[in-house]
Amino acid sequence: MAGVSEFLRNTGPMNDAESTANPASVDITLGAAFKEKATQEPDAVYAVFEGVTITFGDLDHRSDAIAKVIRDKGAIPGDRIITMLVNSPDCLALIFGIVKAGMVWVPVNVNQRGEGLKAIFENCDPRLAIIETELAGVLSDSGIELGRDALILHDEEVGLAFAEQGQTASMPYSVPNAKPDQHFALMYTSGTTGPPKGVIVTHRMFRLAAESSILVSDAQDHDIFFMWEPLYHIGGAQLLYLPVLKAMHLHMVKRFSASRFWQQVRDSGATQIHYLGGILQMLLAQPETNQDTDHKVRIAWGAGCQTDTFALFTKRFNVAIRECYGMTEASSITTYSTSTQPGVVGKPVPWFDVQIRDEHDQIVPNGQKGQIVVSQKTSGGLFPGYFRQADATRKALQNGTLYTGDLGSLDEAGMLRFHGRQSDSVRCRGENISAWEVEHVVLKHPAVEECAIIGVAAQIGEQDIKLFVRLKDGESLSQDALCDWLEPRLAKYMMPRYVVFADDFERTGSQRIIKRKLSSEIAGCWDRLALSKSA
Repeated sequence: MAGVSEFLRNTGPMNDAESTANPASVDITLGAAFKEKATQEPDAVYAVFEGVTITFGDLDHRSDAIAKVIRDKGAIPGDRIITMLVNSPDCLALIFGIVKAGMVWVPVNVNQRGEGLKAIFENCDPRLAIIETELAGVLSDSGIELGRDALILHDEEVGLAFAEQGQTASMPYSVPNAKPDQHFALMYTSGTTGPPKGVIVTHRMFRLAAESSILVSDAQDHDIFFMWEPLYHIGGAQLLYLPVLKAMHLHMVKRFSASRFWQQVRDSGATQIHYLGGILQMLLAQPETNQDTDHKVRIAWGAGCQTDTFALFTKRFNVAIRECYGMTEASSITTYSTSTQPGVVGKPVPWFDVQIRDEHDQIVPNGQKGQIVVSQKTSGGLFPGYFRQADATRKALQNGTLYTGDLGSLDEAGMLRFHGRQSDSVRCRGENISAWEVEHVVLKHPAVEECAIIGVAAQIGEQDIKLFVRLKDGESLSQDALCDWLEPRLAKYMMPRYVVFADDFERTGSQRIIKRKLSSEIAGCWDRLALSKSA
């Protein structure tokens, strides 16, 4: 990066050797590194959002103003700040302002509702909540009562305050010297037997997530990353560091659009695209055109590419696909692949090691399935725990090792294949959905006695949700009436697609529903999406 100070030159992207030999190279935090580059190269482009260019200098000035406003509101370093925001230049400035002010960023999916949203607020006890104006009624509708000292700021109010503060700001904001093991963010991931769990993401973990993104995407100076993914998801958030580490920039759009995707990519000059869930299938479903290869994209990288999609996408769009595997709990990415072989999610990144263990915690031979277990070569790569959830932390972290709850196998070359999830959850449109979280809401319907959800094959993405319901004696209820009742109480991505009424369930000796006995057949099932298409 021409013109970058010695400070940044000494803490640039790691290679495989230095990542394990010199853990201190990841100890520079995002706030400090960003401020240094913004000071040295204020005119360098950080991102382009919907045609609007955002320079380091502009983002630095606006985030300085935001940091001052946050501190003026009485927040102190270490306080948690919830954001429920769609991608925008203001959202970018807010995130950097939160980091500069020394706060803990708590990004929440804007589609989250009801019990799940309430559980997040109660667990993290935020000092501030900054939400889209249109979501003003969501908190009260979800039964959320904030403490007397808490403050809800809507995006419009924040924008005015930031503008006023920015006009009067005469001195740059002094970024606190955060330590690498301090909390950077709480990122909530769905539990499997309880409410959402807040993954503690440290400053070092966030740097490692960026380093992993560079490895899997083969990021180079002057690359342009097309970014559709929301910043409240780790897959989007981990890219925030890249323009600081490389002489490249992000090209951001407000949301994903399959019909506009390739035109947006062509206009941006993007060299890398990220995928998750069924994104590649959605793009393949678009009509073929003579412009399908008229772009500069070298690599599509991400997780969840199905075997049949791999070759079709590569051939049609002339783009190399790079798969990876990971969890937020392990700095987002654990393994990555440069192979052209479908189904391979690759070798571990330099700071992790992967083993496959059976139910007795014994390492299994190559080729056999077992639980994916992650250990670290560089201290601080694994999360310190779930926020205020000691039992869940003890289950996931054992002797400093992460037990993922995912199934995998290793081949003779040490390459990982992913075989699904052990846990009681569904993977739908790139989100891990807790069965407990959905079932807990369904059971609140006065006519419902019992229920269970399973994941079933989806036309697009990994899975769709199939809901089984047993009604109380003497009660009657239709599928569409139940879904109408659920819609304001569940996030959109948690809504069941298929609904089946059952007289009873097969059970274990302790009377638990045996989910593996529930039919995954969807032929003839009531289909919420089919009903909406015919309306």
